[in-house]
Amino acid sequence: MQFISTREELRQQYKPATEGSLRKELRAFDSHCRNFIAKSPFVLIGSSDSEGNADVTPKGDRPGFVVVLDDRTLAIPDRPGNNRLDTLENILVNPAIGLLFLIPGMNETLRVNGEARITLDGALRERLAVDGKAPQSVIVVKAKAVYMHCAKAFMRSDLWVPEKWRPRAEMPTLGEILKDQLALAETAEQTDRWLDDAYSKSMW
Repeated sequence: MQFISTREELRQQYKPATEGSLRKELRAFDSHCRNFIAKSPFVLIGSSDSEGNADVTPKGDRPGFVVVLDDRTLAIPDRPGNNRLDTLENILVNPAIGLLFLIPGMNETLRVNGEARITLDGALRERLAVDGKAPQSVIVVKAKAVYMHCAKAFMRSDLWVPEKWRPRAEMPTLGEILKDQLALAETAEQTDRWLDDAYSKSMW
């Protein structure tokens, strides 16, 4: 198998980017970007460490959980999780970050590329609190590029078309997966019950 190794080789395989796809890139959040972020309950965060090892993590919460602080800055609350802290540790050594905002049922997405920092600012954490529970920290992103992404990936995948979804029962539960992967002594059912209990007590 041969691999492409230069930009010239790559560009020979594709048509030039359209003028519109280049012009749509913004340097700040306009009213449409702000509206999209305010209605989005889900964002994917791409980051990498100092050696280039990449990671993508999902963040989900009530719509508008990510707050635009000014024309180029937004804040993402970090809720309780598994404490691996992959994204946060990556940011400490490499602030470059990529965000993909989704709205259920909408095929277009919003992309934000920029630089991130982590803060424990009390006022900001309080502003992002849910039911009186403040996030453990906040990721503050300074945007460098902001643009809408077209619908083709979602249209091809029928992601939001329920009748095209696979039955959930075709896939094992997380408890079943973890039992196999970690050789757990507990049964899959016990692990699933533990997970359900943990979810109910530690969402925020």
